[in-house]
Amino acid sequence: MLMLSTRGNAPQVSISTAIAAGLAPDGGLYMPATLPQFSPQDFADDTHLVQVAQRLLRPFFAGDVLAAQLDAICAAAFAVEPPLRRFGDHGDYILELFHGATAAFKDYGAGFLAAALSALPQGEKPLTIVVATSGDTGAAVGAAFHNKPNVRVAILYPDGRVAPRQAHQLGCFGDNVRAFRVDGSFDDCQALVKALLSDATFKQEVPLGSANSISLGRLLPQMAYYAHAALGHWRSTGTLLNFVVPTGNLGNATACVLARHMGLPIGDIVLANNANDVLTKFFAGGDYTPQPSLSTLANAMDVGAPNNFERLQYLYPDPAELRRALRADTVNDAEIRTTIVQAHAHHHETICPHTACAVRVLQRLRSAGSTGDWAVVATAHPAKFPEVVEPLVQHTIAPPPALAAMLARPSTAQPLANDVAALRKTLGNDG
Repeated sequence: MLMLSTRGNAPQVSISTAIAAGLAPDGGLYMPATLPQFSPQDFADDTHLVQVAQRLLRPFFAGDVLAAQLDAICAAAFAVEPPLRRFGDHGDYILELFHGATAAFKDYGAGFLAAALSALPQGEKPLTIVVATSGDTGAAVGAAFHNKPNVRVAILYPDGRVAPRQAHQLGCFGDNVRAFRVDGSFDDCQALVKALLSDATFKQEVPLGSANSISLGRLLPQMAYYAHAALGHWRSTGTLLNFVVPTGNLGNATACVLARHMGLPIGDIVLANNANDVLTKFFAGGDYTPQPSLSTLANAMDVGAPNNFERLQYLYPDPAELRRALRADTVNDAEIRTTIVQAHAHHHETICPHTACAVRVLQRLRSAGSTGDWAVVATAHPAKFPEVVEPLVQHTIAPPPALAAMLARPSTAQPLANDVAALRKTLGNDG
């Protein structure tokens, strides 16, 4: 299957080429030229996440150099089954996506991308993966690519705007993974990455790739856990599963939208924003107007210009159609705190600030009379945010073993000016 640019001014390419490139030459985001269609019955024999991922992704890799290795790539990336379990009252569920190497949902997409790139032919020069992170992406990418041969990773994060444990994770790898503390916001980090990936001259000197959700190698695999959860629910209840997705750069939610587009038994999708409410304003009928990001308790969602909105506009060129396909709501810091307290007191659940945004939005949906079965997407383990969560639940939260091992390592990050020339010089000198 061929991939094309959302901006329509770049040649169509194979999926392996799109994964290796990250960004299309015209600055657009790669999308499949067509979306395969499935029915739940197509997955009748596929009960495990790995099996669902293999069947779901196979059409995209048909005829590609990675086709023969797709099953092994999926086996490596989707070894951890995310539980979908009851959460509170009504038909409410929680989909826990934080049981991977770095205790965040991004372990799935990063693991797939690393396995895919490792399976591609290696060039003479090392590939440099440049990734912007608002907290969780960078650690997942660092873990997935750590000590992979012929690959270097440069993690850019906004200095002082990620949780302390997140920052420690970002700088704890060493070897072929380096962290850079950027003097700016996540949106600034994202702009630096896009500017570098669009620099054809520099890419001849230093081969570049991306591990943000602008990469199809991150985005498409994330469909698998939505498909797996929805199929399991469909088999047991015969009903669609609706999702509330905490949303920053929109990659996770876009994956859910794509899975629904392809015929998986997914119902409504609602985006849970923090105080960065660009999407909430758009889906309420306003213009899409990116704005400087605000710092919140749910820092991984502190995005004022979500990259993947361009993909949603590609899927739904008519804004009215897009607004019918999705909804969005905003949760402020005070509500995040209240929701964490309530979840612990009423349901004996300890949740992270990002998951709290989704829980609060679901509470509003139920209060407004919404019926059906809903799953909130739990994107990170609460132990990553002890400064926020522990005072609210009044007990310490033990980190899972993999996270504890990372926190035991030394950590370092290099300061970096908010300037693409500075980044170009640093990565060029390293080459």
